Amino acid sequence: MTRFFLSLGSNLGDRAASLAVARARISAEFPGARFSPLYETEPVGRKDQPWFLNQGVEARSDRDPESLLQWARSLEADLGRTRDVPKGPRTLDVDILLCGDRVIDRPSLTLPHPRLLERRFVLVPLFDLDPDLKVPPLGITVSDALRRLSDVPVVRPFSR
Repeated sequence: MTRFFLSLGSNLGDRAASLAVARARISAEFPGARFSPLYETEPVGRKDQPWFLNQGVEARSDRDPESLLQWARSLEADLGRTRDVPKGPRTLDVDILLCGDRVIDRPSLTLPHPRLLERRFVLVPLFDLDPDLKVPPLGITVSDALRRLSDVPVVRPFSR
């Protein structure tokens, strides 16, 4: 079984409800999955959209990364995700961040996620799950990456 990490995000409709459905589906598919707390986060890149709710996931599976990607895309589609506007608003975004120590660079999938070490909204939930997690191939830990990060977008705990 390979340990993998996902990032979940939603900024359209009932964000918390979308993430609750995603958590339920992930828990059913990957028993023992763990989830970080929810964070409300400022949009990065494209600012003219609603704020996100983000969450990290740690789980284990025998699936290969491409199969995991197909499962994630299916989950997004089931929750109404469309890809009309690049980096635009979405009901659900599921990004594969890490899959064991795999390093992959294909048109369809890059692991580790290419912007993992640059995004506070991804690193903060990962820190909650495993602050000593090492990101291949550099071996930098999540806690070290957070300390080095210079971006300023807001990432705050979410409460209804």
